[in-house]
Amino acid sequence: MSIAVTARPETGRLRHKTVSAAVAESLRQRILNGELPPGVQLRQDALADEFGISRIPVREALLQLEASNLVRIMPHRGAVVTGVSLEELEDIFQLRAQLEPQLLLLSAPRHTRDDLIALRAIATTYGDALKTNETSRWGELNQRFHLDLLRHAQRPRSLSILSGLLQDCDRPTRLQLSTLGDMARAEREHGRILDLCEARKFDAAAEALRAHVEHVGKSLITIYRDAIAAA
Repeated sequence: MSIAVTARPETGRLRHKTVSAAVAESLRQRILNGELPPGVQLRQDALADEFGISRIPVREALLQLEASNLVRIMPHRGAVVTGVSLEELEDIFQLRAQLEPQLLLLSAPRHTRDDLIALRAIATTYGDALKTNETSRWGELNQRFHLDLLRHAQRPRSLSILSGLLQDCDRPTRLQLSTLGDMARAEREHGRILDLCEARKFDAAAEALRAHVEHVGKSLITIYRDAIAAA
């Protein structure tokens, strides 16, 4: 499957980024918002023509996207937009449900007042983005909330693994929120987790986080199974 990609470079941003980074960011947003769905082939020559640049920064941009698991560079096909299978989705959320509560038990006792204020600010911004349907910000803000909540766990390897899992959840989580209208629930659950951390009820906070992750996972798995059954 091949698709023509309409370039929409933003002049102001190009001044502050390398050309390859700007191209990567433009393509990243179109992949995440579903404009470039899984299976679409991204041809270097077509992208170079449409962005009005040489193929070298396009190739570098595609390598950046491959490092983020958004495309896969395949022999004889070039770059192809990746997707998350049902099996991968189940694996991702099982890992998150195991990792995040454990990391919270290590991180939450080390939260300072400033940490909690910053987390409240992220949660509020996320809630505002949900209400105004700013889908392009949902993934980034959700990742920031979860990673900042757990960043004092002093487990860099586990946090690195979790960062990758959260990145892989970006597109599916947008789908879950949009399809089921779970915005209010997501905002409420984030607030509940912070309330429990602030009250130093760490076991309850960890359990609330586990329930939050498991709910999103179960909802997404249902959506994926329904889509497969309807295909």
